Amino acid sequence: MKEHQRRLSREVRVGNLTLGGSAPIVVQSMTKTDTRDIQATMRQIESLAQWGCELVRIAIPDQEAADALADIKKKSSLPLVADIHFDYRLALRALEAGADKLRINPGNIGSTDKLRQVVKGAKERGVPIRVGVNAGSLERRLLQKYGYPTAEAMVESALTNIRVVEDMGFEEIVVSLKAPDVVTTCRAYQMLAERVDYPFHLGITEAGTSLPGAVRSAVGLGILLSQGLGDTIRISLTAPPEEEVRVAYHILQALNLRHRGPLVVSCPTCGRCEVNLVKICEEVEKGIAHITYPLHIAIMGCVVNGPGEARLADLGFAGGKNGGVLFRKGKILRKVKEEAVVKELLKEIDRLTRQMKVLI
Repeated sequence: MKEHQRRLSREVRVGNLTLGGSAPIVVQSMTKTDTRDIQATMRQIESLAQWGCELVRIAIPDQEAADALADIKKKSSLPLVADIHFDYRLALRALEAGADKLRINPGNIGSTDKLRQVVKGAKERGVPIRVGVNAGSLERRLLQKYGYPTAEAMVESALTNIRVVEDMGFEEIVVSLKAPDVVTTCRAYQMLAERVDYPFHLGITEAGTSLPGAVRSAVGLGILLSQGLGDTIRISLTAPPEEEVRVAYHILQALNLRHRGPLVVSCPTCGRCEVNLVKICEEVEKGIAHITYPLHIAIMGCVVNGPGEARLADLGFAGGKNGGVLFRKGKILRKVKEEAVVKELLKEIDRLTRQMKVLI
């Protein structure tokens, strides 16, 4: 697929972040705690921050959750998005509590007068609104018109709701068009990109558990991001939110759009491999999970591609019989026994990381 120049969307401020324009693509997730449990929610927010999450969304299903948002906002190191459905009063309370952004579906927030109150409050506080369209909650008239949640139906819903908000004098808008179906989602974003210049929040909704959800998200977001579409992303997994953040960075790193933490390349192994490469890779990845520097680490099983790949990396290992060779930036460091590979490679990674800290 031909790589496209990134779509130039307008800039929207969310707390201390910028979405759109030339700003880096922002990684976000959503807490999976009961928002009313402030301590549990804060623990999850801070855990997400440690994994590189930059923006976090919180469900506000009732008044008690909206009230809790005020305390969470005081303690949070990340900008907060209040996720609101059906009750406009919850959006108003979230604004009072200090939400940095609202996620609403204008079609289910109530009457035009109620929506106008939400827009007025957001405008007064300089808080942007994400107009979120989901295939599973399209307006009945659109389902009757199109028969099922097509990309065209999603785009029409988004444009209708955007125009309603625009007519109220508000343009601090972010837009999302999410469906579980990858092709429908991609088509919807591609169509809408020709009609508006608002920043896009990308995601494949209800993508599934860790492996299938990561694959579906990578395929869908990979297509859109490679076409220059997308300003912020959330990976929707039936899994801990930290896993969503990890997958997000893997996708961005694969496209050279963002780099956070080491990139580990490893061979699939074959009959030539004489070490337990799977175990070595798993233990190394576990040992470097805390590192944020974008190192390139190659862990290869044999001499076919091993030395070449390892020499291209910051650090690498090429396997042989009962052990192998460690490389650093193209130079052989030393031979190591299989039982010492993980320990010695982690030692070299730690040494290089400390040197990078000094340089920075």
